[in-house]
Amino acid sequence: MAAMNILLSGIVGSTAYGLAREGSDVDRLGMFAAPTEDFHGLHRPKESHVTTAPDSTLHEAAKWCRLALGGNPTVMELVWLPDDLYEVRTPLGDELIGIRASLLSAKRVRDAYLGYATQQFKRLYDRGDGSFSADTRKRTEKHARHLRRLCHQGYELYATGKLTIRVDDPQEYFEFGEEVAADAMAALPMLQQYETAFDETRSALPEQPDEAPAEAWLRRVRTHYYTEGGRS
Repeated sequence: MAAMNILLSGIVGSTAYGLAREGSDVDRLGMFAAPTEDFHGLHRPKESHVTTAPDSTLHEAAKWCRLALGGNPTVMELVWLPDDLYEVRTPLGDELIGIRASLLSAKRVRDAYLGYATQQFKRLYDRGDGSFSADTRKRTEKHARHLRRLCHQGYELYATGKLTIRVDDPQEYFEFGEEVAADAMAALPMLQQYETAFDETRSALPEQPDEAPAEAWLRRVRTHYYTEGGRS
């Protein structure tokens, strides 16, 4: 990571949400800029770098922007983190934080967050009646907490245009996880409640994201890293 042009990175996942417990992994998410001259050759530069031990995901700037404009919940967290969770902040990274609202749109946020939550519910349901190993139960509880968080954060973003990363009451999430691990169908009323809330709420977001600020920002990134002196 040290040799890359990292623009923004921080701690995400359970630590960021306030849901970490002893032994929880520390997940990191970041964005980097490939040197602009690397785009001029036959092969495009690699767009993502993922490692385990430590758990880290880095997306190239253009890929990150495309994912964010699509409403991707995971990458969106990077520009809404509390200040104390950032490990790398650069002027270009701060510029991106400054235009984060322009990346959002009502339909894409609704589809992405509810879509991810629905996928989580299907995974929970497919596991059966709760008669599984202790390790599987722990994973099930974690996925249930993930489902609840996606619903809550997605609705907040849809309704207010703002995203709060840390959850208000972590204990509620752990209790929900235990309940769903015993009976996956316990998650269905909550999922249906949020689906109704989305349907009945007028979003603070526009129908389409504004790509112009992201396009202008990305071009500034490419200009900055165009020359040899722009490498880090």
